[in-house]
Amino acid sequence: MAEAVVRRSARVLLVDEVNRILLYRALMSTVTGEYAWFTPGGGVRADETPAMAAARELREEIGHHVGPGEVGPVVATCSGIWSPDDRTRWRSVDSYFLLRVAGVEVDVSGMEELERSLLDGFRWWTLPELRVTGERVFPVGLAGLLRRLLDGDVPDEPVILPWE
Repeated sequence: MAEAVVRRSARVLLVDEVNRILLYRALMSTVTGEYAWFTPGGGVRADETPAMAAARELREEIGHHVGPGEVGPVVATCSGIWSPDDRTRWRSVDSYFLLRVAGVEVDVSGMEELERSLLDGFRWWTLPELRVTGERVFPVGLAGLLRRLLDGDVPDEPVILPWE
């Protein structure tokens, strides 16, 4: 089996003024056709810190402009192996930032064409909706982490979330 390519990513738990979190639905696998819900974010470039990547990804994916110092703390991490097409194996190492916002309107005009082609839509989720959904949501354990954060319990060290 081929070695997995390491891919660091910066993802954002974007929470609005009424405690909803923004997720997007995208194609998880081009082979199976499965979709899942994800937090905004993406790959960390070689010349970026995770905070810089988080700010860039918010600008590109949803048109929300913030500086790297504004994305908040890394509240969780997660890592694991995945393959979107049964050819390339990836080892994701994800850092999750917490950012509270008000009045964000999603604008995908800055999103790369490939990303836009895999995207199905955006939705603001309440915690009760996350807890009962039968749809796949990443990261695993997001509802529990969000509950903790909404209660004001921001961890001193990032919580390690399960991959599957």
